[in-house]
Amino acid sequence: MRIWRFHAITVLVLAVSSCESWRFAAPVDDLAIRTPGTWAAVSSGGEARISTGWLGEFGDAGMTRTVNEALAHNRSLKAASARLREAEETTIIARAGRLPSVGLSGSAAVTDSSDSDRTQSHGLNLAASWEPDLWGRLRDITRAAEADERAAIEDFRGARLSLAANAAKAWCNLISATQEVSLAEVTLESFEKNLRIIERNYKGTGEGALDISFGRTNVSSARRALESRKLEQAEAARSLEVLLGRYPSGLARSGGELPRLRGAVPAGLPADLLDRRPDLASVRARLFASARRADAARKALLPSFSLTAAGGSSTTRLAEVLDVSNLAATLAARFTQVITEGGAVSAEARAALARNEAVLHDYTQTALEAFREVEAALAADRSLAKQETFLASELDQAALAERQSERDYAEGVNPNILSVLEAQRRANNARASMIRLRNQRLQNRIDLHLALGGDFQTPLP
Repeated sequence: MRIWRFHAITVLVLAVSSCESWRFAAPVDDLAIRTPGTWAAVSSGGEARISTGWLGEFGDAGMTRTVNEALAHNRSLKAASARLREAEETTIIARAGRLPSVGLSGSAAVTDSSDSDRTQSHGLNLAASWEPDLWGRLRDITRAAEADERAAIEDFRGARLSLAANAAKAWCNLISATQEVSLAEVTLESFEKNLRIIERNYKGTGEGALDISFGRTNVSSARRALESRKLEQAEAARSLEVLLGRYPSGLARSGGELPRLRGAVPAGLPADLLDRRPDLASVRARLFASARRADAARKALLPSFSLTAAGGSSTTRLAEVLDVSNLAATLAARFTQVITEGGAVSAEARAALARNEAVLHDYTQTALEAFREVEAALAADRSLAKQETFLASELDQAALAERQSERDYAEGVNPNILSVLEAQRRANNARASMIRLRNQRLQNRIDLHLALGGDFQTPLP
């Protein structure tokens, strides 16, 4: 009768606990993001592919060397590598939870009595325990840890890609800053030459005192601009040096010419290129991990069983410690069912589901941001290419007007120095704008590769 009652109570507890654990909604472990067949910013053309390795698109050996140095020495990347190793070890810890645990301990003691007799005692104890994974809770915890490791791998991939892109952009920024320093030096030389001509004319005719003031003003302004450009160059060098793991001395030097884009963006890029973006892959893995942890939290409401075994011996002779006949062993099975803990276990299950929902929304938001970045970079690539065409025409005309005004002033055809200064200002502004626009095109192309998670090839890594 007692046995029947025990079984009845056991069945009742299992039924109640099962209802309690499965009354929570199942977590979401994946989400399909609908993507357009091709990007809206690319409206025509067929599928196209380029070679792997987006750095090759720029054809700049200095940029490639810079990126390789950054990948080898950047401290933030080394930190990401250490976090990846931590995730790998955490996975091992999680897997170990499903295996039996065995421990061995020994003891030795010497006791001196008051009559100088000495007593020795030796002991050896062996203990083992194992929790059968009846409901798959431990398996869920292990799968969550494995997903965390996959997320860490994607984070490391993302860190490498981001570092490579930032190093390439910093290389271009340093070249651009160096070119602006050179332009400022040429501008200063031109204004100093103008001032010498103005002063010579003034000595010869006694006219043009106001022109001298204008000329000196321009020389002072050009000197100030040169100092400003040098400061920007030093700051660009420091930014690059930090990425390379060097001390930011501002002494880094770059090539003299900006890289040239070898081709346009292929038309009809498929949207599934975003499947390889490290940040999206990382969030997907974390979504899966949060779902498994939510399942584990629900299963924590179910009964758990564990088997334990222990054995030990105690003797006054060391040689008898390992004698099997002296070992005393016990084997026990433990049944555990949480009846109530003030709602803590149920609250943890609800919290785990809430965390799963939060990661789900994070994934959707990250995908939307990824689409925006790609669309914006594609649109900017076309716009900047057109702007460079217009600016090239503007620069040609401004340079022609500059040469003509200088020649007319030197020959006395047009004695108005203001027309010369205005022509020089327009030409120098156009030259500076061209340097910045070309750098902006390079920066945007690098951002596009960063947004796509690599080159323009369609196969996933």
